[in-house]
Amino acid sequence: MRRYLTIGLAGLAILAGCGGSEDEPTTAAASGGEPTVTVKSVDGVGRILVDAGGAALYTADQETDGTIRCVDDCLAFCQPLTAPESGPVQGGTDVRGTLDVVERDDGTQQVTHDGRPVYRFSEDEDGRVTGDGLEDDFGGMTFSWQVITVGGDGGDAPAGGYD
Repeated sequence: MRRYLTIGLAGLAILAGCGGSEDEPTTAAASGGEPTVTVKSVDGVGRILVDAGGAALYTADQETDGTIRCVDDCLAFCQPLTAPESGPVQGGTDVRGTLDVVERDDGTQQVTHDGRPVYRFSEDEDGRVTGDGLEDDFGGMTFSWQVITVGGDGGDAPAGGYD
């Protein structure tokens, strides 16, 4: 099942206050050498990658080549996971794949997983995964979002809550 997010200008203005902006990216900073990305089990979805705060992490199918296309209005819903200000990007013991960074236009270092820029979804709350399989349109481009599973396979899994 595909879910679609259609946004008018009024909706963007309202939701922009909920989700952060390019000026306020989600930082992966974890003090004391803590992992930047870890794994959490989610009912109905499986084992997924989460940030240091436990929020589900997503990639867009349109960014498989590593090029950042989620800019401007897109950032009202999908906040870039940025690298810690000090120290390297680290994965917990169960994290599979390669974690790295790519530089955004504003100079921040966004975390990548297997070369794909990583984001949080502003509509996720209380340990729930609600953006998996979501499609939305921003700036004339359609984005298809997938939660990052331990095996690297996202998909149209039902929304679930953390174990």
